[in-house]
Amino acid sequence: MSVIVLPANQPADRFYLGGDRIAAFRGTAPAGDHVPEDWVGSTTTVAGFDSLGLTVLDDGRTLRAAIADDPVRWLGPAHVARFGADPALLVKLLDAGERLPVHVHPDDAFAQSHLGCRNGKTESWIILSAEPGARVHLGFREDVAPETLRGWVSAQDRTAMLAALHEVEVAAGDTVFVPAGYPHAIGSGILLLELQQAADLSLLLEYDGFAIDGPRDGHLGIGFDAALPCVSRAAVPAETLKELFGRIDDPRIFPAYGDGFFRAVRHSGPSTWDAGFAVVVVVSGAGRLSCPGDAIDLRAGMTVLVGHDAGQVRIDGDVELVRCCPPAVS
Repeated sequence: MSVIVLPANQPADRFYLGGDRIAAFRGTAPAGDHVPEDWVGSTTTVAGFDSLGLTVLDDGRTLRAAIADDPVRWLGPAHVARFGADPALLVKLLDAGERLPVHVHPDDAFAQSHLGCRNGKTESWIILSAEPGARVHLGFREDVAPETLRGWVSAQDRTAMLAALHEVEVAAGDTVFVPAGYPHAIGSGILLLELQQAADLSLLLEYDGFAIDGPRDGHLGIGFDAALPCVSRAAVPAETLKELFGRIDDPRIFPAYGDGFFRAVRHSGPSTWDAGFAVVVVVSGAGRLSCPGDAIDLRAGMTVLVGHDAGQVRIDGDVELVRCCPPAVS
């Protein structure tokens, strides 16, 4: 099949609270209080696991295995020539049932030189819902010296770390682009759609009080002294911060340079798009997705996988969705 409706894929027992908002969005029963992530159309595993996080298709194969069997069918020849049998994209629904800890993801260069990984983790957020006053934290307001950062982590001084970050109130429809290296935290009461590079790499600057052994598991497996240089300690000026925040109905959801990591396109009402691998998240309304030889009805909360061989896709009805796509191939 070229078009596949995807059920929830929620790795259990994550170290922070959440899950109810994902269930409400999808219209399903809650799966628990520590299932705050839904890995949609995933060929990426949770760090330290062989298969946890992978999407499993109806025939019992993982999506990763299905793509490996016929990558051009799924991804298209141009993408395969650049990235091989890797979508180079991970899409998640994330429910912050509590404030997430201050953490950082390494960039490509650091991941390649220190972790043996092809890429790091630049990510982005589309806020689907947020409690009044909900906030996110992103990037240092002033330059931070290496010894200061080490001291905060060693002492687990969350007050100092949070105070050093830009704090921005968010609401449904807001978007945030999070470059690799930028320290950040997602506040409680937020449900978001996340697009990211296909890697599960997090350096926890803050871990005290969360259900994780930070000294053992919080430093990318290389120790804090080796991992902390991946943090961008330079101040993020106001003009840069403004560029990183936007709205889902802006002409471009994320900055243009984000196309090198992933792409997101909002569709509202009838529209079409050309052949290409995509993970579709239906934000609101109802409609119909059709392509040569296939068609499905859409409703809010659905997630749909579209292979390259589906060809041109048409959307009909009063429906809003986000088409999540791999990085542009130039």
